[in-house]
Amino acid sequence: MNSILQFLKKNGESLDRDIAEAVGISLAKVHVHLSQLIASGQIVSYHSIRFEGGNKIEGMRYRATGILMEARRGRKEKNHPPDYWHNYKG
Repeated sequence: MNSILQFLKKNGESLDRDIAEAVGISLAKVHVHLSQLIASGQIVSYHSIRFEGGNKIEGMRYRATGILMEARRGRKEKNHPPDYWHNYKG
């Protein structure tokens, strides 16, 4: 269980099958350990659907609580000056 938590802290969010492969235990055992970590509040989980190379990848993703990873590359939210909405004349 500790190896799963350390993996998530080091690598950020991951699919359950990637966790099983990385720590070297079966997917069924990983699910047992993940449910214990969720119950203790050390990790969070969510359902994820992604498309990579035209293929749909669906599964459960997990990450350690309180760990914020660096922002990923790509489009970023624009920063508006604080009075942006006050000057709106819509």
